[in-house]
Amino acid sequence: MSRKAPLQLHVLIVGCGLGGVAAAHCLAQAGHQITILETASAISEVGAGIQVSPNITRLLERWGLGDALARIVVEPQAIVLRRYCTGERIGYTRVGRFANASSGPYYHIHRADLHKLLYDLVAPYVTLRLNSTVVGIDPGRPSVQLASGETIEGDLIIGADGIKSFVQQVVLGQSNLAQGTGDAVYRAMIPTDLMLADPELRSFVETPEMTIWMGPRRHMVGYNIRGGKLYNLGLAHPDDGSVESWTLEGSADKMRTEFSDFEPRVRKILSHVQSTLKWRLMDRQPLPTWNHSSGRVTLLGDACHPMLPYRAQGAAMAIEDAAVLGNLLSRISSILQLPALLQAYESLRLPRTADTQAASRLNQHVFHMSDGPQQEARDAGMREAMTKELEKVQGNAETETFTGNPNQWADKKKTDAQFLYDADEAVDEWWREKGERLIGCGMSRL
Repeated sequence: MSRKAPLQLHVLIVGCGLGGVAAAHCLAQAGHQITILETASAISEVGAGIQVSPNITRLLERWGLGDALARIVVEPQAIVLRRYCTGERIGYTRVGRFANASSGPYYHIHRADLHKLLYDLVAPYVTLRLNSTVVGIDPGRPSVQLASGETIEGDLIIGADGIKSFVQQVVLGQSNLAQGTGDAVYRAMIPTDLMLADPELRSFVETPEMTIWMGPRRHMVGYNIRGGKLYNLGLAHPDDGSVESWTLEGSADKMRTEFSDFEPRVRKILSHVQSTLKWRLMDRQPLPTWNHSSGRVTLLGDACHPMLPYRAQGAAMAIEDAAVLGNLLSRISSILQLPALLQAYESLRLPRTADTQAASRLNQHVFHMSDGPQQEARDAGMREAMTKELEKVQGNAETETFTGNPNQWADKKKTDAQFLYDADEAVDEWWREKGERLIGCGMSRL
C-alpha cells in the first residue's frame, strides 16, 4: 500500500512486539509520524518458533520482505497428526502452496527472526523510545505519562502492549479477566544435527512438516526453523502451578517424565533437550470494544485478542490488525473522521479474531481426548480426510470440503476463511461498499 493520508497524525504506539512494529510500518507507510514507547531497555524479542500462514505471508511479501523471509524460514509441506503412544499417522493435510497454488507460502520461523525483519523495515521511519514505561493515559488530550514523569502528546494512542495490557484497562475501565485453561506449555529447541544423526529421527528434518502428537490431556508439536538448523518443540500438559510468562524456566527432566508414555521417537527427541521454558496458558473472552469512547485510543494484537496457541494464529492476527488499521488511516483527511475509522477497524477485525480464538479453543479439546470412543471417532474422521488428501497427492481424487472434520486444517471452508483472507482487500471492499460514502461525507458514526 503506497497511499499517503491527506492528514498526518502523530501516533503513539505502546509496545514494540510483533504487532507494534507491524502497526508502525503500516502507519508510517501511510505518512503518519510514529513514536513507539517500549518498557525494555533494548530490542530483543524472546520466544521460539512460530507459524506464518498465507494470510500473513502475502502481507509480508507485499511489504518487500519476501526474499529476506525465504532465506531464514522453513516451508512445511503438510501438517501431520499422530497418535501419541504409537506414532501412527492419523491425519495429514498439505498447507500453503502445496495445498493451493494461489494461496501463498506457509512458513515456520523463529519469532525473533521475524521481529528483526519487521523492526529493520520500520526503524528508519519511526522514533523508538526505550525505557519508556507508560503509567498514565489521558484519552481526551490524548497523551501518555511515562514512569519518568514525562508527558508525551499525540493524536492517537495504540495499545500493542500484550496480554497484560495497561492500555486495555484504560479502554475498558477495568481488566479483562483471564481464565485458566488447565494447560501449560513447555517450549524448547534442539539442533537438528542431533536428529539427522539418528536414522529414526532424520525424516522429521528431511521432510519438513509440522507434526502433532495427540494424547490424553497432552500434545506435542514439532517443526523445523532457522533454515532447518533447529527443531522447535511445544508441549502442552496439565498445568501444575506455573505462571503466564514467556521467560520462566522449566524442568527438562520433569517434562520428559510427563511425556514418558509417548512413542519412542518422541522420547528420543526429548532426550536432547537441555533446557526448557514453561508458560501457563490463560484464556480470555473477546472484548466488548477495542476503542475508548474518546475515539483517540485503540488496541491491537494480544492487547485485545490474545490467542491460545492451538491454532497458531496469534502473530498472524496482530499483523492483520496492523494492515487493516494502516490501510484505514491512509484515508484520513480530518481528525473528525478518526472515531469512525477506529470503529471500522473494530468492526472489520473483532469478529474474525473472535472466530479464531474459538477455533483455537476447539483444538485444545480435539488434541487432548482421553483414549476411548470419542478419541476413536476423532481418529476415524481424521483418517478419512487423510485418505482423500493422499489420493489427491496422487491425482486420484477430487477436492472435498470435510466440513466439521476434527482436523480443522482439513476443513476446506475453515482453511480458506483463515488462510485466503487478505487484510488489505477487506479494507478496500469496506471502503467501496460503505466507507467512501460515510467517511468521505465527514460522518463520525457508521
